[in-house]
Amino acid sequence: MTACPTGIAHTYMAAEKLTQTARSLGHQIKVETQGSIGAENVLSDNDVREADGIIIAADKEVDRSRFAGKRVLAVGVAEGIRHPEQLIERVRSAPVYGGADADGAGAGGGTAPSGDSGDSGGGRERSVAYKALMNGVSYMIPFVVVGGLLIAISLAVGGHPTPEGLKIAPGSFWEDVNNIGTIGFQLMVPILSGYIAYAIGDRPALVPGMIGGWIATHGELYGMKDASAGFIGGIVTGFLAGYLVVWIKKVEVPKFARPIMPIIVIPIVATTALGLFFIYVLGKPISWVFTHLTGWLSGMTGTSAIVLGAVLGLMIAFDMGGPVNKTAFLFGSGLIASGNQTVMGMCAAAIPVMPLGQGLATLIRRRLYSEQERETGMAALFMGLFGISEGAIPFAAARPAQVIPANMLGGAVAGAVAGMAGVADAVPHGGPIVAVLGAVDGVPLFFVAMVVGAVVTALTTVTLVDVAERRKSGAGRERGAAGMVADAGGASGGLVGGGDGGVVAAGVVPAAGEPAVTEPVAAVVGGGAGADAGAGGGSRTDAAVAGVPGPAAAPARGVGQSAGDGDGGDGVVVGGDTSEAGGSDVGGESAEGGADGDGDGDGDGDGDSVLAGTEVLSGYLTGQTVKTQLDAGEKEAAIREMAELAAGTGRVADVDELVRVALAREAQETTGLGEEIAIPHAKTDAVTAPVVGFARSADGIDWGSPDGTPARLVFMIAVPEAAAGDEHLRILALLSRKLMDADFRARLQGAEDTTAILRVLGEIH
Repeated sequence: MTACPTGIAHTYMAAEKLTQTARSLGHQIKVETQGSIGAENVLSDNDVREADGIIIAADKEVDRSRFAGKRVLAVGVAEGIRHPEQLIERVRSAPVYGGADADGAGAGGGTAPSGDSGDSGGGRERSVAYKALMNGVSYMIPFVVVGGLLIAISLAVGGHPTPEGLKIAPGSFWEDVNNIGTIGFQLMVPILSGYIAYAIGDRPALVPGMIGGWIATHGELYGMKDASAGFIGGIVTGFLAGYLVVWIKKVEVPKFARPIMPIIVIPIVATTALGLFFIYVLGKPISWVFTHLTGWLSGMTGTSAIVLGAVLGLMIAFDMGGPVNKTAFLFGSGLIASGNQTVMGMCAAAIPVMPLGQGLATLIRRRLYSEQERETGMAALFMGLFGISEGAIPFAAARPAQVIPANMLGGAVAGAVAGMAGVADAVPHGGPIVAVLGAVDGVPLFFVAMVVGAVVTALTTVTLVDVAERRKSGAGRERGAAGMVADAGGASGGLVGGGDGGVVAAGVVPAAGEPAVTEPVAAVVGGGAGADAGAGGGSRTDAAVAGVPGPAAAPARGVGQSAGDGDGGDGVVVGGDTSEAGGSDVGGESAEGGADGDGDGDGDGDGDSVLAGTEVLSGYLTGQTVKTQLDAGEKEAAIREMAELAAGTGRVADVDELVRVALAREAQETTGLGEEIAIPHAKTDAVTAPVVGFARSADGIDWGSPDGTPARLVFMIAVPEAAAGDEHLRILALLSRKLMDADFRARLQGAEDTTAILRVLGEIH
């Protein structure tokens, strides 16, 4: 099974590489792809039952429950592209998933955690913890956005300042809206916790994770009346629940009890154990911290206002609703009644800094953030205006090492500036909204404090994230180089080969002269002896490989074939109607030359003239979007050059926006696919219709490819947001597969001119 987060290129390239390798070794293989266009070539129950091993090459969570009792090898998707021979060899000795037999051995047939397959590929891709955390964040974001925006709107329209904070008239319409938003916020941390646990321990971990997250946000359950462990507590309960379930699954139970393990026993045991552990063990230290922080702050009231403001800002920004944040907030709000409103002024200036700063960061360096993160950033900006600090939680949960320090620095600056200016706040709330409603003294400097703090947070965040991404990219290139060395060293070791099985996977055509295997088969790994063992041996090892074939290809628009009478063979028309030529025709309506000749030009049948309207890849790539040699020598300049090339078709409305979106995609994960290939792509309304460009680089461009090779063949694909259907994804899948053919790449690299390039690309259909 192959899968990647975007489900476009890597998914199908890994699938094709595994298929080609198995076929070259004489093995049978069936591969399921889980791409953006859905699961294809899905492994049936029979496929799995007949297989001796499962290879999962994926960078996202996949359901493994159907593989119980089979040998499962789980690696990153890049491993399927770089080391397919090693995977085919290693799966034969991979651990059995779910226990010693097909019943699951205590796991109840549940899905193993992403790192519990026994061999996860050595952490070559994202770690289990990272993927689990991202899983929780992705499910949490809608609750943050919906809940936060409903609360902000209700406060803006129906709220008014009171000594107890911004209040909405009881029984009003806006109180109902506020209550709905509050429910969204109450569910936010349980969802985060639950789906972190789910990514680790699968469905049995969902309930203990969610209930643990609820306990973490309800401090009254463990002696904290006015505070709770917040989102940090939710992250802790998520990981505890996930790994607790994984541990329980390993416990051997009688066979009669296995069916009820995942739906009754494991959830009940894990939920009870986790809940009691948090209440009686973790809750006490959290309550102790809350109490002593309050006493410590009380002792600071006579110190410098700048120092006190900085400390309060640090605390407000640290955990956004957790015990440290609540300690500072309640300390400030408690002094309002005694007539000291300046402490609350410091807190009020720091409260919106986190969402405002993180939202601003997504605008300053958009390429560092995914589309979902940018949308969340806009929502965070809106929530920051209304003093809802929780708008920054998705960013802190996703990148805690970068975001939390940046938040704290910005919060400290805002608090210190407000303290120095003597800003006062008469209500226990923060953000620009309290100034607009007249609850703040020293409004101009209050806004200065918030703006300065937000800018500091934003600049610090993008700096730290950029540094982290550069380090990650450098580490990836080093791993790629190490992998190439390993390949070279392992080439002489001899993998299991021989056998009598051919390979025909969906969308894969056997080479000329090879018989096609028509029956559906599971992947066969092995057959015969290894190269070092010499000839002989007839054993076969079946292995279904989860993740390979892609979509069946529809004939490419504008590409037709017609047999000629001469020596040139079948005529291929690219962008025209039926050809009578003996050789290949590119462009034109009806090439008539050389029907009886040698297919040799000058009316003898080649018809090599290229028109601007020549089209391949379903008409998305034309003669106008092909460049034989890129001028650019680095990635960003190459993407801009490709975007300007595409603009020549009239399908690009905004070149700068297209470049921005393409670079943002690169920031998520490089589109350098290895084998000297890069396929940058973007989905944006900067283009009015799908367009594909192709260019070559003689020297190669560093694209951060997993195998460390520079990109010499560069395709750029751009589609509008509202592009109908998934045809562009199908084209990209076909392109990704075809580029795994070394002969095809060599011919594309060696094509002399645009005419020859289009002829080679016309083979993709």
